Amino acid sequence: MLQTVLATLLHVIVPLMIPVTAGALLARFRGLDTKPLLTLYLYVLSPAIIFDTLQNAEISSTDVAGSIAFALVNLVVLRYLALGLSKLLRADAAGAAGLTLVSTFTNSVNYGLPLVLLAFGQAGLDKASVYVVTQMVIVNTIGIYFAARSQFSVRGAVKSVFSLPAIYASVLALLLRGFSLSLPADVARGIAMIADAYSPVVLTVLGAQIVRIGTPEARSVPPRLFWSGLGMRLVLAPLASLLVLALLGIHGTLFQVLFILASMPVAVNSVVLAERFDAFPAFVSKCIVWTTLASFLLLPVLITLAG
Repeated sequence: MLQTVLATLLHVIVPLMIPVTAGALLARFRGLDTKPLLTLYLYVLSPAIIFDTLQNAEISSTDVAGSIAFALVNLVVLRYLALGLSKLLRADAAGAAGLTLVSTFTNSVNYGLPLVLLAFGQAGLDKASVYVVTQMVIVNTIGIYFAARSQFSVRGAVKSVFSLPAIYASVLALLLRGFSLSLPADVARGIAMIADAYSPVVLTVLGAQIVRIGTPEARSVPPRLFWSGLGMRLVLAPLASLLVLALLGIHGTLFQVLFILASMPVAVNSVVLAERFDAFPAFVSKCIVWTTLASFLLLPVLITLAG
Protein backbone atom coordinates (compact mmCIF):
# COMPACT_ATOMS: atom_id res chain seq x y z
CA MET A 1 0.00 0.00 0.00
CA LEU A 2 2.75 2.46 0.96
CA GLN A 3 4.67 1.68 -2.24
CA THR A 4 1.56 2.39 -4.33
CA VAL A 5 1.03 5.74 -2.63
CA LEU A 6 4.67 6.76 -3.10
CA ALA A 7 4.70 5.62 -6.73
CA THR A 8 1.52 7.60 -7.43
CA LEU A 9 2.96 10.72 -5.84
CA LEU A 10 6.23 10.42 -7.77
CA HIS A 11 5.02 9.38 -11.22
CA VAL A 12 1.60 11.03 -11.42
CA ILE A 13 1.12 13.82 -8.89
CA VAL A 14 4.51 15.54 -9.24
CA PRO A 15 4.27 16.06 -13.03
CA LEU A 16 0.67 17.22 -12.78
CA MET A 17 1.50 19.68 -10.02
CA ILE A 18 3.90 21.67 -12.22
CA PRO A 19 1.24 23.44 -14.37
CA VAL A 20 -1.08 23.60 -11.34
CA THR A 21 1.61 25.41 -9.36
CA ALA A 22 2.35 27.70 -12.30
CA GLY A 23 -1.31 28.69 -12.52
CA ALA A 24 -1.52 29.32 -8.78
CA LEU A 25 1.60 31.51 -8.83
CA LEU A 26 0.41 33.48 -11.85
CA ALA A 27 -2.98 34.07 -10.24
CA ARG A 28 -1.44 35.05 -6.91
CA PHE A 29 1.33 37.36 -8.11
CA ARG A 30 0.28 38.38 -11.64
CA GLY A 31 -3.50 38.40 -11.35
CA LEU A 32 -4.00 35.76 -14.05
CA ASP A 33 -7.36 36.21 -15.77
CA THR A 34 -8.76 32.76 -16.55
CA LYS A 35 -11.58 33.97 -18.81
CA PRO A 36 -9.47 33.89 -22.02
CA LEU A 37 -8.19 30.43 -21.07
CA LEU A 38 -11.76 29.24 -20.57
CA THR A 39 -12.66 30.47 -24.05
CA LEU A 40 -9.57 28.74 -25.46
CA TYR A 41 -10.57 25.51 -23.72
CA LEU A 42 -14.20 25.53 -24.86
CA TYR A 43 -13.66 26.55 -28.48
CA VAL A 44 -10.22 25.16 -29.41
CA LEU A 45 -8.60 22.69 -27.00
CA SER A 46 -11.64 20.58 -26.15
CA PRO A 47 -12.79 19.86 -29.73
CA ALA A 48 -9.18 19.19 -30.76
CA ILE A 49 -8.53 16.57 -28.07
CA ILE A 50 -11.90 14.89 -28.68
CA PHE A 51 -11.27 14.65 -32.42
CA ASP A 52 -7.67 13.49 -32.03
CA THR A 53 -8.51 10.81 -29.45
CA LEU A 54 -11.45 9.40 -31.37
CA GLN A 55 -9.36 9.21 -34.55
CA ASN A 56 -6.43 7.33 -33.00
CA ALA A 57 -7.73 5.18 -30.14
CA GLU A 58 -7.74 1.39 -30.60
CA ILE A 59 -11.19 0.35 -29.36
CA SER A 60 -13.20 -2.86 -29.62
CA SER A 61 -16.98 -3.16 -29.88
CA THR A 62 -17.15 -4.82 -26.45
CA ASP A 63 -15.20 -2.00 -24.81
CA VAL A 64 -17.31 0.61 -26.57
CA ALA A 65 -20.61 -0.95 -25.53
CA GLY A 66 -19.62 -1.55 -21.91
CA SER A 67 -17.93 1.82 -21.40
CA ILE A 68 -20.69 3.90 -23.02
CA ALA A 69 -23.42 2.01 -21.16
CA PHE A 70 -21.62 2.48 -17.84
CA ALA A 71 -20.91 6.17 -18.50
CA LEU A 72 -24.55 6.94 -19.31
CA VAL A 73 -26.21 4.85 -16.59
CA ASN A 74 -23.78 6.06 -13.94
CA LEU A 75 -24.38 9.64 -15.06
CA VAL A 76 -28.14 9.25 -14.60
CA VAL A 77 -27.74 7.68 -11.14
CA LEU A 78 -25.39 10.42 -9.92
CA ARG A 79 -27.51 13.15 -11.49
CA TYR A 80 -30.60 12.08 -9.54
CA LEU A 81 -28.62 11.58 -6.34
CA ALA A 82 -27.34 15.17 -6.72
CA LEU A 83 -30.84 16.50 -7.41
CA GLY A 84 -32.23 14.71 -4.38
CA LEU A 85 -29.44 16.03 -2.18
CA SER A 86 -29.95 19.55 -3.55
CA LYS A 87 -33.61 19.45 -2.55
CA LEU A 88 -32.72 18.24 0.95
CA LEU A 89 -30.24 21.11 1.28
CA ARG A 90 -32.71 23.57 -0.28
CA ALA A 91 -29.93 24.77 -2.59
CA ASP A 92 -30.61 27.52 -5.13
CA ALA A 93 -30.24 26.98 -8.89
CA ALA A 94 -26.51 27.80 -8.94
CA GLY A 95 -25.81 25.55 -5.93
CA ALA A 96 -27.80 22.68 -7.46
CA ALA A 97 -25.94 23.05 -10.76
CA GLY A 98 -22.58 23.13 -8.96
CA LEU A 99 -23.45 20.04 -6.90
CA THR A 100 -24.45 18.20 -10.08
CA LEU A 101 -21.10 19.05 -11.72
CA VAL A 102 -19.21 17.96 -8.59
CA SER A 103 -21.13 14.68 -8.41
CA THR A 104 -21.16 13.59 -12.03
CA PHE A 105 -17.82 14.46 -13.65
CA THR A 106 -14.40 13.16 -12.64
CA ASN A 107 -10.83 14.12 -13.52
CA SER A 108 -10.45 11.08 -15.77
CA VAL A 109 -8.21 12.73 -18.37
CA ASN A 110 -5.50 14.75 -16.61
CA TYR A 111 -5.28 12.57 -13.49
CA GLY A 112 -7.09 9.34 -14.36
CA LEU A 113 -5.18 8.20 -17.44
CA PRO A 114 -1.69 8.38 -15.89
CA LEU A 115 -2.97 6.64 -12.78
CA VAL A 116 -4.60 3.84 -14.78
CA LEU A 117 -1.39 3.30 -16.75
CA LEU A 118 0.55 3.04 -13.51
CA ALA A 119 -1.92 0.68 -11.85
CA PHE A 120 -3.06 -1.55 -14.75
CA GLY A 121 -0.49 -1.10 -17.51
CA GLN A 122 -1.08 -0.60 -21.23
CA ALA A 123 -4.07 -2.99 -21.32
CA GLY A 124 -5.82 -0.84 -18.74
CA LEU A 125 -4.95 2.34 -20.60
CA ASP A 126 -6.42 1.01 -23.85
CA LYS A 127 -9.71 0.26 -22.11
CA ALA A 128 -9.65 3.59 -20.29
CA SER A 129 -9.48 5.54 -23.55
CA VAL A 130 -13.01 4.46 -24.48
CA TYR A 131 -14.52 5.75 -21.24
CA VAL A 132 -12.42 8.92 -21.32
CA VAL A 133 -13.59 9.82 -24.81
CA THR A 134 -17.18 9.18 -23.76
CA GLN A 135 -16.70 11.39 -20.72
CA MET A 136 -15.18 14.18 -22.79
CA VAL A 137 -18.16 14.14 -25.14
CA ILE A 138 -20.62 14.03 -22.20
CA VAL A 139 -18.89 16.89 -20.37
CA ASN A 140 -18.96 19.06 -23.47
CA THR A 141 -22.63 18.33 -24.18
CA ILE A 142 -24.66 17.20 -21.17
CA GLY A 143 -22.19 18.90 -18.80
CA ILE A 144 -22.78 22.24 -20.46
CA TYR A 145 -26.51 21.69 -20.13
CA PHE A 146 -26.14 20.94 -16.39
CA ALA A 147 -24.08 24.11 -15.88
CA ALA A 148 -26.14 26.38 -18.11
CA ARG A 149 -29.41 25.39 -16.42
CA SER A 150 -28.34 27.55 -13.47
CA GLN A 151 -29.11 30.68 -15.48
CA PHE A 152 -30.85 29.67 -18.72
CA SER A 153 -34.15 28.06 -19.61
CA VAL A 154 -34.14 24.50 -20.94
CA ARG A 155 -34.25 25.84 -24.50
CA GLY A 156 -31.38 28.24 -23.81
CA ALA A 157 -29.27 25.55 -22.14
CA VAL A 158 -29.77 23.11 -25.03
CA LYS A 159 -28.93 25.91 -27.47
CA SER A 160 -25.68 26.59 -25.58
CA VAL A 161 -24.65 22.96 -26.10
CA PHE A 162 -24.89 23.20 -29.87
CA SER A 163 -23.21 26.60 -29.98
CA LEU A 164 -19.87 24.97 -29.07
CA PRO A 165 -17.73 22.97 -31.50
CA ALA A 166 -16.97 19.90 -29.31
CA ILE A 167 -20.09 18.01 -30.37
CA TYR A 168 -19.37 18.65 -34.05
CA ALA A 169 -15.75 17.53 -33.63
CA SER A 170 -16.87 14.20 -32.15
CA VAL A 171 -19.41 13.61 -34.93
CA LEU A 172 -16.83 14.40 -37.62
CA ALA A 173 -14.25 12.05 -36.04
CA LEU A 174 -16.77 9.20 -35.84
CA LEU A 175 -17.86 9.71 -39.45
CA LEU A 176 -14.28 9.68 -40.71
CA ARG A 177 -13.51 6.60 -38.64
CA GLY A 178 -16.69 4.85 -39.80
CA PHE A 179 -15.81 5.37 -43.47
CA SER A 180 -12.10 4.57 -42.91
CA LEU A 181 -11.10 8.10 -43.89
CA SER A 182 -8.56 10.43 -42.36
CA LEU A 183 -7.47 14.03 -42.61
CA PRO A 184 -4.29 14.97 -44.48
CA ALA A 185 -1.24 14.19 -42.36
CA ASP A 186 -0.22 17.82 -41.91
CA VAL A 187 -3.72 18.81 -40.78
CA ALA A 188 -3.91 15.89 -38.35
CA ARG A 189 -0.52 16.83 -36.95
CA GLY A 190 -1.69 20.38 -36.36
CA ILE A 191 -4.80 19.18 -34.51
CA ALA A 192 -2.63 16.84 -32.43
CA MET A 193 -0.43 19.79 -31.44
CA ILE A 194 -3.49 21.65 -30.16
CA ALA A 195 -4.71 18.55 -28.34
CA ASP A 196 -1.34 18.24 -26.58
CA ALA A 197 -1.93 21.68 -25.04
CA TYR A 198 -5.19 20.56 -23.40
CA SER A 199 -3.85 19.18 -20.11
CA PRO A 200 -1.34 21.94 -19.22
CA VAL A 201 -3.82 24.73 -19.98
CA VAL A 202 -6.69 23.15 -18.02
CA LEU A 203 -4.37 22.31 -15.11
CA THR A 204 -3.10 25.90 -15.12
CA VAL A 205 -6.71 27.05 -14.78
CA LEU A 206 -7.08 24.65 -11.84
CA GLY A 207 -4.02 26.17 -10.20
CA ALA A 208 -5.49 29.64 -10.58
CA GLN A 209 -8.73 28.39 -9.02
CA ILE A 210 -6.87 26.98 -6.00
CA VAL A 211 -5.89 30.52 -5.05
CA ARG A 212 -9.59 31.27 -4.55
CA ILE A 213 -9.75 28.93 -1.58
CA GLY A 214 -8.43 31.74 0.61
CA THR A 215 -10.79 34.41 -0.73
CA PRO A 216 -13.98 35.60 0.99
CA GLU A 217 -15.96 34.15 -1.94
CA ALA A 218 -14.65 30.63 -1.25
CA ARG A 219 -15.06 30.97 2.50
CA SER A 220 -18.69 31.93 1.96
CA VAL A 221 -19.52 28.48 0.53
CA PRO A 222 -22.16 26.97 2.88
CA PRO A 223 -20.51 24.20 4.94
CA ARG A 224 -23.44 21.81 4.42
CA LEU A 225 -23.17 22.19 0.65
CA PHE A 226 -19.39 21.75 0.71
CA TRP A 227 -19.46 18.60 2.85
CA SER A 228 -22.31 17.21 0.77
CA GLY A 229 -20.22 17.69 -2.36
CA LEU A 230 -17.28 15.88 -0.79
CA GLY A 231 -19.50 13.06 0.42
CA MET A 232 -21.05 12.63 -3.01
CA ARG A 233 -17.73 12.44 -4.84
CA LEU A 234 -15.67 10.48 -2.30
CA VAL A 235 -18.26 8.06 -0.89
CA LEU A 236 -21.54 7.86 -2.81
CA ALA A 237 -19.98 8.03 -6.30
CA PRO A 238 -17.70 4.97 -5.80
CA LEU A 239 -20.59 3.02 -4.25
CA ALA A 240 -22.92 3.99 -7.10
CA SER A 241 -20.33 2.93 -9.69
CA LEU A 242 -20.01 -0.50 -8.04
CA LEU A 243 -23.78 -0.93 -8.25
CA VAL A 244 -23.93 0.11 -11.91
CA LEU A 245 -20.99 -2.12 -12.87
CA ALA A 246 -22.67 -5.07 -11.15
CA LEU A 247 -26.00 -4.40 -12.90
CA LEU A 248 -24.28 -4.21 -16.29
CA GLY A 249 -22.27 -7.39 -15.67
CA ILE A 250 -18.92 -5.73 -16.33
CA HIS A 251 -15.90 -7.55 -14.90
CA GLY A 252 -12.17 -8.08 -15.30
CA THR A 253 -9.81 -5.28 -16.30
CA LEU A 254 -12.63 -3.17 -17.70
CA PHE A 255 -14.38 -3.33 -14.32
CA GLN A 256 -11.22 -2.22 -12.50
CA VAL A 257 -10.53 0.65 -14.90
CA LEU A 258 -14.09 1.98 -14.97
CA PHE A 259 -14.41 1.78 -11.19
CA ILE A 260 -11.23 3.78 -10.63
CA LEU A 261 -12.05 6.39 -13.29
CA ALA A 262 -15.54 6.85 -11.82
CA SER A 263 -13.99 7.33 -8.35
CA MET A 264 -11.53 10.05 -9.37
CA PRO A 265 -11.65 13.58 -7.87
CA VAL A 266 -13.94 16.26 -9.27
CA ALA A 267 -13.13 17.07 -12.90
CA VAL A 268 -11.11 20.19 -13.68
CA ASN A 269 -13.61 20.77 -16.48
CA SER A 270 -16.34 21.21 -13.87
CA VAL A 271 -14.91 24.50 -12.65
CA VAL A 272 -14.38 25.60 -16.25
CA LEU A 273 -18.07 25.07 -16.91
CA ALA A 274 -19.09 26.46 -13.52
CA GLU A 275 -17.19 29.69 -14.13
CA ARG A 276 -18.37 29.96 -17.71
CA PHE A 277 -22.05 29.57 -16.74
CA ASP A 278 -22.01 30.91 -13.14
CA ALA A 279 -22.80 27.55 -11.52
CA PHE A 280 -21.23 28.46 -8.13
CA PRO A 281 -17.54 28.21 -9.26
CA ALA A 282 -16.18 28.92 -5.76
CA PHE A 283 -17.95 25.82 -4.42
CA VAL A 284 -16.88 23.66 -7.37
CA SER A 285 -13.23 24.77 -7.22
CA LYS A 286 -13.12 24.15 -3.46
CA CYS A 287 -14.44 20.62 -3.99
CA ILE A 288 -11.85 20.03 -6.73
CA VAL A 289 -8.99 20.92 -4.38
CA TRP A 290 -10.15 18.86 -1.42
CA THR A 291 -11.27 15.80 -3.36
CA THR A 292 -7.91 15.84 -5.16
CA LEU A 293 -6.04 15.99 -1.86
CA ALA A 294 -8.18 13.22 -0.40
CA SER A 295 -7.63 11.08 -3.50
CA PHE A 296 -3.92 10.73 -2.69
CA LEU A 297 -4.92 8.38 0.13
CA LEU A 298 -8.28 7.10 -1.12
CA LEU A 299 -7.34 5.95 -4.63
CA PRO A 300 -4.59 3.49 -3.59
CA VAL A 301 -7.12 1.84 -1.30
CA LEU A 302 -9.71 1.62 -4.10
CA ILE A 303 -7.12 0.26 -6.53
CA THR A 304 -6.26 -2.48 -4.03
CA LEU A 305 -9.95 -3.33 -3.51
CA ALA A 306 -10.62 -3.34 -7.27
CA GLY A 307 -7.75 -5.78 -7.75
